[in-house]
Amino acid sequence: MENLKYPIGKYAPKDTYTPKELSGFIKDIGDFPKQLKKETAGLSESALLWRYRPDGWSIRQVVHHCADSHMNSVPRFKLALTEDNPNIKPYLEDKWAELADIDSPISYSLDLLTALHAKWVFLLKNLTSEDLKRTYVHPEHNRSFNLAQTMGLYAWHSNHHLTHVIQAKEKQFV
Repeated sequence: MENLKYPIGKYAPKDTYTPKELSGFIKDIGDFPKQLKKETAGLSESALLWRYRPDGWSIRQVVHHCADSHMNSVPRFKLALTEDNPNIKPYLEDKWAELADIDSPISYSLDLLTALHAKWVFLLKNLTSEDLKRTYVHPEHNRSFNLAQTMGLYAWHSNHHLTHVIQAKEKQFV
């Protein structure tokens, strides 16, 4: 079950990243909306209900979750860039995945991700090495994360959920 839940493994932040790793994170974040659109193109309403594992989220929930999650991430970056180690606001992603908008067309979230990631990548490409050291506090973890680690997290998050969609198409759990 752990392999179905974490098909690419769990994210393990490092203290430092090479410029090549950071560029890879930006590429993964930038490519994600296009890849997600490709993997969900032409899926029927019933196919959007497929799950990547028993009791996991449906493809529809994964797509909307990614929009919600990444929509929360950009302000976290901006808070860290403009304030000294601010506390960020966590959210209850499992509860968000049950709200009424989860039944909206996935095109809403795919379009949001496309625009959001274009703007986000523009910001990421312009961060300095000093910017990447800036931090925020995540109250759920009771620790600070720097922006380089957070870039890695969201590159991982993108690939993690892209793999969930691919897995759901293969397994078709309902």
